[in-house]
Amino acid sequence: MTRKFFCIVLCAMLLALSLSAQAQQPARIPRIGILIPASMSSYSARVEAFRQRLREHGYVEGKNIVIEYRYAEGKPERLPDLAAELVRLKVDVIVTASGPAILAAKKASATMPIVFASAGDPVGTGLVSSLARPGGNITGLSVMAPDLDGKRLELLKEAFPKIARVAFLWEGSGGRRGNLTLTDMEAAAKALGVKLQSLPVRGLDDFDSAFARAKRDGAQALITTSGALFNTQQRPVLAFAAKNRLPAMYPTSDFVEAGGLMSYGPNFTDSWRRAADFVDKILKGTKPADIPVEQPTKFEFIVNLKAAKEIGLTIPPNVLARADKVIR
Repeated sequence: MTRKFFCIVLCAMLLALSLSAQAQQPARIPRIGILIPASMSSYSARVEAFRQRLREHGYVEGKNIVIEYRYAEGKPERLPDLAAELVRLKVDVIVTASGPAILAAKKASATMPIVFASAGDPVGTGLVSSLARPGGNITGLSVMAPDLDGKRLELLKEAFPKIARVAFLWEGSGGRRGNLTLTDMEAAAKALGVKLQSLPVRGLDDFDSAFARAKRDGAQALITTSGALFNTQQRPVLAFAAKNRLPAMYPTSDFVEAGGLMSYGPNFTDSWRRAADFVDKILKGTKPADIPVEQPTKFEFIVNLKAAKEIGLTIPPNVLARADKVIR
């Protein structure tokens, strides 16, 4: 009886010690991988907005969450290796932006949750099955919005009423979306009484010929769409517009901050902030397949007066009054 009692007490003590040891073990700290196609400086405001929103959700970097940063520094060929590195680190979720970086993350893992802070056409490029039901391991925020290209052309025409022929430089890479971008812009041009010169580019070698056609056919202004190709060819596009003194409208603020004239598009800093909400849901157990892709809610119109002065242009006061930001 004594021996049996001793065994029971011993088992109880061992169980208590085991439970105590488990209780003392620190909880696993979630890890977030951030994959950025450009440099740290170019994304600093966006990443800080993401971190700030995480803090609002209760995640403090270095305390109860770890963030692994990987920057491709404008070299898309580095993205696959960087994405694979994050997968090897077994991060809980990868946050990224732009087509090449998102695709690199997708190819690196078919199971690890991926959140894109900005994607041009996630359905048309096959990233997700639909906006409402993404499916798979990817979800996030699209930067597409109805009539966005038409709004850019409208602002360009309002700023420079005399322009009659506009060169439209767009990424004609196909996909399920097809030529819808061109169709939308042609409809907007017709409504505004503008002759649209379609200049599709499908690769790096197409830019010089597109520039030559725009110049030969007497383009009076330039408008571009977003896309991976344009991100890599930002400097040549800006240089062409400046050299030929063309009023130009760009899809993102990056172009204006780099010396371009005007941009109208989604607020990417806000998109990165909202991406933190997706991460919070995933860390709490929701699958990416069950989180609908969201569309932009904030847009910004930016004007660069320094660029206008350099090519001898004057921005009307009524247009400046509509700008969310003016670079002087």
